[in-house]
Amino acid sequence: MDEDEIEKAVVAYLKKKGFKQTELAFQEEQQLNNNNNNNNSANSQIDPDITKKILSFSEFETGPERYQEEYSKLRSWAYSSLDLYKHELLRVLYPVFIHCFMELVAKGHLQEARAFFNSYREDHEMTHLRDLQKLEGVLSPSHLEEMEFAHSIRMSKVNIKMCQYSYDLLLQYLHKSESITMLGIINERINFQVSPGQPGSISDDAEVVTLVASGHDASLINQKEVHWGLLEDSLEERIEKTGGSVPDAEKFDGDPKEGEVEENKKKSVEGGKQGAPLKKLKKDKVGVATGKSSRTESSTVTTAPRVKPELALPAIPAEVELSILEDLRNRVQLNCASISHDGSLVAGGFSDSSLKVWDMAKLGQQTGPSILQGETDSSSNEHGLGSNGGKRCYTLLQGHSGPVYSASFSPYGDFLLSSSSDSTIRLWSTRLNANLVCYKGHNYPVWDVQFSPAGHYFASSSHDRTARIWSMDRIQPLRIMAGHLSDVDCVQWHANCNYIATGSSDKTVRLWDVQSGDCVRIFIGHRGMILSLAMSSDGRYMASGDEDGTVMMWDLSSGRCITPLVGHSSCVWSLAFSGEGSLLASGSADCTVKLWDVTTSTKAPLKEENKSGSNNRLRSLKTLPTKATPVYALRFSRRNLLFAAGAFSKSA
Repeated sequence: MDEDEIEKAVVAYLKKKGFKQTELAFQEEQQLNNNNNNNNSANSQIDPDITKKILSFSEFETGPERYQEEYSKLRSWAYSSLDLYKHELLRVLYPVFIHCFMELVAKGHLQEARAFFNSYREDHEMTHLRDLQKLEGVLSPSHLEEMEFAHSIRMSKVNIKMCQYSYDLLLQYLHKSESITMLGIINERINFQVSPGQPGSISDDAEVVTLVASGHDASLINQKEVHWGLLEDSLEERIEKTGGSVPDAEKFDGDPKEGEVEENKKKSVEGGKQGAPLKKLKKDKVGVATGKSSRTESSTVTTAPRVKPELALPAIPAEVELSILEDLRNRVQLNCASISHDGSLVAGGFSDSSLKVWDMAKLGQQTGPSILQGETDSSSNEHGLGSNGGKRCYTLLQGHSGPVYSASFSPYGDFLLSSSSDSTIRLWSTRLNANLVCYKGHNYPVWDVQFSPAGHYFASSSHDRTARIWSMDRIQPLRIMAGHLSDVDCVQWHANCNYIATGSSDKTVRLWDVQSGDCVRIFIGHRGMILSLAMSSDGRYMASGDEDGTVMMWDLSSGRCITPLVGHSSCVWSLAFSGEGSLLASGSADCTVKLWDVTTSTKAPLKEENKSGSNNRLRSLKTLPTKATPVYALRFSRRNLLFAAGAFSKSA
């Protein structure tokens, strides 16, 4: 190849890249060289290796086969690496894979893109099946802009955590193998968070690849301060200040405690200052009986900070307040869980658009059902009869025009919320036997609805990828939280009512400020859609469960995952913290309820890690199997009784 052909190739390459100034400078230099060469009689010989290099650069982006070839080499190199670095190097393959596919589509190489996608999709189906199913619908360059999932991925960088050694190995391979295509994709599409030292634990892999496409960087959002803690002048704080007794409540106490009171009064009269108050006497008894557990509870409640409410909270009726204080005073520490026979109400939503409420105290009594009808219902009392004509002891609520997906009782049990696929939320009165309000605002099915811990306000989540804050006295939402990339499947209030958490099919959990509507935390690490959320009683910790059976414990102040709790073999439908926050219960489609020791999981790991480097931060206290009942709902009562509800399944 002569010198003129090389010059033409270089000029063509510069034009293709749009380097106009470089092209002009190159042409001027060539003119000077040509003038000098005309004065010389001999032409210098050109190195053929340099010629090949120049031509390879000029033809660099013309062949779609380069993506297949270089990705295949990178894949083989990563899988054949040393085990110490292998699990970190494999993290790079998935983002490189999807961006190679999308770049081939963007350049119009549709057949090559489809062949590339089908060749390597099996490598990533285990952890990214839902993403791959979405990308299957990308069939033309226009789809990359029209499909929000693909567009958002192309507009953002993937964050990958990696140690310095693994990072150096990757760069060394890319340069030595001259994998210019892979190097370009990694440079443009991946943001490495390099840490010094050796690779981290394989068990932490869930947190190290962040494939989040959003307008705000998660690291910036997580720098906002979250004021966790109990509300000022809350009932829990009053109990703590009075040492566990409620003087007003004792006036209504009919239990045989009068002997203790009289005896205590006599001691006070006879011994003066030596006579201990009743509240101290009872506290000492509890301390002797429960040992370390009582100290754990008191320290947990005492150390929780107090925060001011940002919402105007409704007043609690006096009789309800006395009842709650009495329940809190008689709260027991749990070393195991049992189900009491004197529970209150249980609600169930069904696919036939009905909502049924059972009074646990009336089960077995021959009382007919009453039908609470909404404005769209015109059915008769015949729906309350069984197939054999017998009457059932439940209340039938009718009004929705689609399957009922969620139900939530108010803190005092006088109201019930239900959400449905008909895009509405209905408020029912359990005292007046009436459907009070139909809230319309969501555009698609409403997957979850939850009353706030103080009542009056409630939150909902929907297929329209938003969560909304409502108040009972307004038919329009007060706040709309938008930011998730897919369905918002579940919602949960923070203990102080100033935040809500939302779990989504995009595999992330977000924490929102109720007052401003801003996202203040993004929790990343789940590998499946989030199905359940729970907040600890002091508001410091949050638990989330996904479709793969994994439960994760999060620290709200730092935004980090404390420990993954692995044990369920199927979807985690429900989570609940005990009253003092020392236990977490998880209910699953695998027909079990598991109890986890939160105190050990959150406080022990630092000592263990420092001593032995152990990553086992999990302590499962007990697994409670059901015969054939997937557990859909869990709730700890104020007295720390754990209630579980589900549907009997013969096929389970």
